[in-house]
Amino acid sequence: MLQLIAVSLLWAFSFGLVKRHLAGLDSALVATARLGIALVIFLPWLRLRGVNRVLAVRLALIGALQFGVMYFAYNLSFQHLQAHEVALFTLTTPVFVTLFADAYDRRLRVRSLLAALLAVVGAAVVVFGAKAIKPTLIGLLLLQGSNAAFALGQVMYRQLRRQQPELRDRDIFALPYAGGFLVVAAVLLVRQPALELTGPQALTLLYLGAIASGLGFFLWNQGAALVNAGTLAVMNNAKVPLGIAASLLFFGEAASVPAIIASFTLLVAAAILAYRD
Repeated sequence: MLQLIAVSLLWAFSFGLVKRHLAGLDSALVATARLGIALVIFLPWLRLRGVNRVLAVRLALIGALQFGVMYFAYNLSFQHLQAHEVALFTLTTPVFVTLFADAYDRRLRVRSLLAALLAVVGAAVVVFGAKAIKPTLIGLLLLQGSNAAFALGQVMYRQLRRQQPELRDRDIFALPYAGGFLVVAAVLLVRQPALELTGPQALTLLYLGAIASGLGFFLWNQGAALVNAGTLAVMNNAKVPLGIAASLLFFGEAASVPAIIASFTLLVAAAILAYRD
């Protein structure tokens, strides 16, 4: 749980940073840079002892979905949505997590689903404190595809780690990053955008790749294997009010403090409900 909370705080500032410094860049370029940096950082830790070819491919496919597909759709959505809108419309992720986890286990966890829905409501409360919410249909569809890919990747990694508890996350995590990197790099090669970067853009990509993506996704997936599906689902929305607060307070807009407080209150209630499942 501590890993999930720490990463939620870390991710809160990504929305505004991407919109301010990277929105004008090609989405495939941004995703490739972030995952490439994360891969380079984790490659020295890679240990393939005990990892057969099937498992290696499985890990790469998880990364291709959770990081590659998710990042491409996520970054592309910034061309159609404002930063705080992107934060807002990631709020359906808990429902995707719960439904995918239930599908894997072939059971319906009513309490977890209720907790996920409460987390969605908790995140949605912040909508009333935000200004100029005018999302495009393309932006919404991109975000929902991104949400579904990220949710399914989390559930798949969580299932894998629970099936093979002898593995160490740091020894294998370069493989998911490699899978994600190959997806977005292939898109980059097809699109061949201009590769010119300003100083702030390069520094932003370095931070996002090393910290928000590299460290963030590692800690998030590590934490995902340690909690139940309901708690994991709820924590997917902790970054929403945090992201709204960061985007509106630190990136040039005003925030509705009562709405953010109400959102956190509902999310805490959802976390308690999920934890008891």
